[in-house]
Amino acid sequence: MIPFETLSVFFAASVALALVPGPDNVFVLTQSALHGRSAGLLVTLGLCTGLLGHTAAVSLGVAAIFQTSALAFNALKFAGAAYLLYLAWQAFRDGAANIEPGADAGTSWRKLYLRGIVMNITNPKVAIFFLAFLPQFANPARGSLTLQMMGFGAVFIAATLLIFGSIAWTAGLLGEWLKNSRRAQIVMNRIAGAVFVGLALRLATTAR
Repeated sequence: MIPFETLSVFFAASVALALVPGPDNVFVLTQSALHGRSAGLLVTLGLCTGLLGHTAAVSLGVAAIFQTSALAFNALKFAGAAYLLYLAWQAFRDGAANIEPGADAGTSWRKLYLRGIVMNITNPKVAIFFLAFLPQFANPARGSLTLQMMGFGAVFIAATLLIFGSIAWTAGLLGEWLKNSRRAQIVMNRIAGAVFVGLALRLATTAR
């Protein structure tokens, strides 16, 4: 049983880390502004689904491969950068976005959710961060380390949902304004494209 004090400290640290500007929360911000609160929340759910994968990988020891293998790290890193460049190309190509509530919901919402998953899973820094962060709070004296790290992963995901969901809700206010301005939609798409390019370059140049 993990002590409440330990969980409280871990949750506070997770909230602080989620607030630090990075690729994931910037991604939520831009998608919420372009497509509304629902889009941002779907991206957030996708990102948290990716965190489930990282939590399982760390708990089972798979993430250690990315810490010890430069080839595995670079392969995942460049796959993530390539996906971000693809998103940038789509954003630059788009004109005024159709961001009316419910428009093409079946396809668009699924794509937004999957974007969040791919964005998170293809970032090897997240796997290595989990590998370094979660074990610091685990204690063999409290039982199974695997179960403890899964528990901490769940707490981290809850903190991420709280912070990123708040970002999506706030940025959604900007989306309400964008609905009434085609020019603003085009400008925002260009800004989003530039953000994706910047995130791709940042990911491609990160080192272990």
